[in-house]
Amino acid sequence: MNNDDFIKISRDCNGILIPVGDPIILKKNTPVKITQSLGGDFTLYVNGNLVKINGSDADAIGEEVQDVESDINEKFDEKFIWDVLKTCYDPEIPVNIVDLGLIYDMQCKLDNSKYIITIKMTLTAPGCGMGPAIAQDVETKIKNLNFVSDVLVELVWDPQWNQDMMTEEAKLQLGMM
Repeated sequence: MNNDDFIKISRDCNGILIPVGDPIILKKNTPVKITQSLGGDFTLYVNGNLVKINGSDADAIGEEVQDVESDINEKFDEKFIWDVLKTCYDPEIPVNIVDLGLIYDMQCKLDNSKYIITIKMTLTAPGCGMGPAIAQDVETKIKNLNFVSDVLVELVWDPQWNQDMMTEEAKLQLGMM
């Protein structure tokens, strides 16, 4: 992937306008520039705006679609769930949501033979329009695990997020150390 060049969308595809979170359709032949490709999704520069597209639309920008495997880990493993959460990103920040300190709590409850996962998370700013998209990404990726029957993602605002909640690795990555 060469981030210096604009490419043209090869087909219409859905996107989410950053930072407001409004759904949009990127039309075939629209020139775009890939600014971030983390966690299987892409952030694109489009006509002076940023747009997030799901990895399932990677082919529209000439990238390989990565299949989500639901049977990666057959048995319940809480550490594995945390690893999956680390594949979720705020499309404006090149650090995963765990290292950003956005995940406040995770509870795992056995229900029959599968688990119900409840996650409390926040955002870097209460007015962030990308909140629903980030929460949906979390829900989708965790729900794809074969030992999970349901996921509840709750956005909370107490305590309010601040930069001290970031890991040292995240601060270093963002040039804050």
